[in-house]
Amino acid sequence: MTEETPTRMRSPSLEHLEARLAILEARVGEAVARRRSTDPQPDDRFRGLYVSDTTVNELLARPDRVIDEPAVHGTAAVELHADALELAGGHLRLRSLSRSFGLDQIDIELLIVALAPDLDARFEQLYGYLQDDVTRRRASVGLALELAGLATTDGDARARLLGHGGLTRHGLVLVDGIDRPILSRALRVRDRICSHLLGLDLPDPELEQTYAHTASDRGHAPLMQAILAGIRLVHMREEGGASGISLAVGSAAAIGGQSIAIDLARLAAAANPLELAAEAVREARLTAAVLVAGPLEALLPDANDVIRLLADCGWPTVLISARPWDPHWSRTVPLLLDVPQPEAAERSAHWRDALGPDLAAANGHGSELVDATRAFRLGRTQIERAAEAARLNAIAENRPLSAADLRAGARAQNSAGLERLARRVAPVAGWDDLVLPSDVHSQLGELSARARHRELVRDEWQIGGRSSRGRGITALFGGDSGTGKTLGAEVIAGDLGLDLYVIDLSSVIDKYIGETEKNLDRVFTEAAQVNGVLLFDEADAIFGKRSEVRDARDRYANVEVAYLLQRMERFDGLAILTTNLRANLDDAFTRRLDVIIDFPMPDQDARRALWRIHLPPALPQAGDLDLEFMARRFSLSGGHIRNICMTAAFFAAERAGGVSMADLVRGTEREYRKLGRLTLEDEFGPYHAMVLADQR
Repeated sequence: MTEETPTRMRSPSLEHLEARLAILEARVGEAVARRRSTDPQPDDRFRGLYVSDTTVNELLARPDRVIDEPAVHGTAAVELHADALELAGGHLRLRSLSRSFGLDQIDIELLIVALAPDLDARFEQLYGYLQDDVTRRRASVGLALELAGLATTDGDARARLLGHGGLTRHGLVLVDGIDRPILSRALRVRDRICSHLLGLDLPDPELEQTYAHTASDRGHAPLMQAILAGIRLVHMREEGGASGISLAVGSAAAIGGQSIAIDLARLAAAANPLELAAEAVREARLTAAVLVAGPLEALLPDANDVIRLLADCGWPTVLISARPWDPHWSRTVPLLLDVPQPEAAERSAHWRDALGPDLAAANGHGSELVDATRAFRLGRTQIERAAEAARLNAIAENRPLSAADLRAGARAQNSAGLERLARRVAPVAGWDDLVLPSDVHSQLGELSARARHRELVRDEWQIGGRSSRGRGITALFGGDSGTGKTLGAEVIAGDLGLDLYVIDLSSVIDKYIGETEKNLDRVFTEAAQVNGVLLFDEADAIFGKRSEVRDARDRYANVEVAYLLQRMERFDGLAILTTNLRANLDDAFTRRLDVIIDFPMPDQDARRALWRIHLPPALPQAGDLDLEFMARRFSLSGGHIRNICMTAAFFAAERAGGVSMADLVRGTEREYRKLGRLTLEDEFGPYHAMVLADQR
C-alpha cells in the first residue's frame, strides 16, 4: 500500500493478503541476515552485479510500506485478526481458496512465497539476491521451503510442490525447469489465481469460449437436496426436449449458489480439452460454484480421460448426457437422476416469456403463434434461441413475426448429428398435393393430430396408464411403389412444422454381426435430440420376419430384429415406416405399431387428377392432350405418372415445343420398359402404332 491509497480503502480480503505478505517480508529479511552471516566472501566486488547489499537494505526498509500491526506478531496473530474479519461479514479470498482446494497453513505459506513477485516487484530482486542469480526472479523450491520454515531434505515437504500436494495437484502453483535439480526449480502461480486473490474474477478467455450460455430453469428438488447435502457427483440423464444444463443452473441458483456451465461439444473441439477441463474444475473451486457439464456424448469415445477428470475432481459436479451412466467412466459413484421433460403448458409459458413484446404486437394472434410451436419439444434455452432466430428472420424481411418464423427458428435448434445418418428434407408439399381416397386422407390427418396432441392426451389426461414404453408414435405406410407413402410422410412433417429425416439404410445395415444394432441405436439417439419426423423407407429390409434358426447367422439375425423392435418401442418421437411388402414384416413389430395406413393404387378419377397435377399450367402444352384417355387406359401410380410427365417435358424441351400427346405416349412406353411391362395394343389403342414406330 502507498500513502495515496489509505488503509481504510482496502477490502478485508486484501488486508488479510497483505498481512500474510508482510510476514513473508519479515522472513525474507531474516534469510538475508543469515546469508550475510554465512557469506564466505562478503567483500566480493562482483556481488553487486546482481543485487547490492545497499539495495537490499533499501528494499527491506521501504518507508512508504504500510504493515498491519498484527503482521509483525506472526501468523497466529494475523489469522486471529482474520477470524474477526470473517465474523464481521468479510469475505477473505485467501481463506476461501484454502477451503475450496483443501490447503493447510503450510500450503498457504508456500503459495504466498510463490505469489509474492506477482504482488510486489521488490521480491524479484530480493529472491535474486538470496539465490545469487539476478535472472532468477521467482522463488525456487529450495528457497520456498526455507522461507516456510521447512527442511529441504524433508520428503513430505518436497512432495507438497512435486505433484502430491494440493498446490500442484490442483494446478495453483506450477513448477518450471523440470530439467534442473529439484531444489533449484522455479515456482510460478497462475495468473488467474493471482487475479482472483486481488478481487478480479474474469475466467480464462479460452475457457470462457466453452461456456454454455443457458437460461436458468426451475429448480429440481432432488438435485437441490443433493447439492445441499454435499454430494460430489450427480449424473442427469436427459431426453429430447429436456434441458439438463438449464435445470442444473436453475437448481444451483434456487439454493443461492453459483454455477459454471460447460458445453462439452465446444470443449471437445478445443486443441487441449483435458487442460481446459482441469481449468474448469479450478474455476469452479475458485468461485465456489457448482460445475455443470454436458453433453457427455460429445467426448465419446475418444475423450474418456476428460470424463474421468470431471467425475473424479472431488467438487460438486453435475454431468449430463442422453445415455445411461457408464460405471467405467469414473471411480466416484454418482447420484443418478433423470431430467424431467417440460410439460406442454410449461413450454408455452417459456415461449410467451421469450417472445415478450412480439405477442403484444400480434393483434390478438399471440395464442396462434404459441400454438404453432406445440409439436416442438425444446428446453428453455432452445426456446429463447428459437424465438431470437424467428425474430431476426422477420426483421430481415421487414414484416411482423409469423408462425412460420417460429417453426423455422425451432427447427434451427436441431442437432446436426442426425444429418450424418439421415437425409434431411424440408417439407414443401401440402395436403392439396395428396391425391388419395378420402378415408386415407382422413387417417393421415388423424396421425398428424395424434402427434400434435400426444402430450395433452398422455400426460395431462393420463390416457394409457403407466408404461415403460416411450411417448412416441410409430406408423406404417403400406402400399405399392409410387402410391404416395413418402409424400404422405412429408405432408405430415410439414403440417407439424417439422423436418423429415429419411434414414439411409446403407448407413445402418452392416454385414458384420452386431453392427446394425449399433448403427440403429445411433440413429435413435441422435433422433432424440431433434424435432423431426423419422422416415424408414423400405422398412421390411430392417424389420423383416424372424426365421427358424438353422445356423449361427439365423440366430444373430433374429437377435437383430428383436433388438430393433425393443429400441423402436422406446423411441419418443414420430417414426413413419414405409413398405411395399407389408406381409414381410414381423408380427411382433406390427403389434407395436400405433397406426397402419394402406395406400391403394389410384382409381381412374385419382389418376385423372394426378395427370393434371403433374402437367402444371406453367408447362407449354399442345392442344392434342387427351388426359381422359391416359387416366382410363393406363393403371399407374402417382409416382409413375410423375416420371412420365417429366420424360415428356424433356422431349418437348428438346424440340422447343409444348408437351404433346405423342410425348406422353413415348414417356409411358419408357416407363413400361423400366417396369418390364409389355406395350399392348389394348392399352395404347390408336397410339400403339406410334409406339411401334418409335421402337424401330
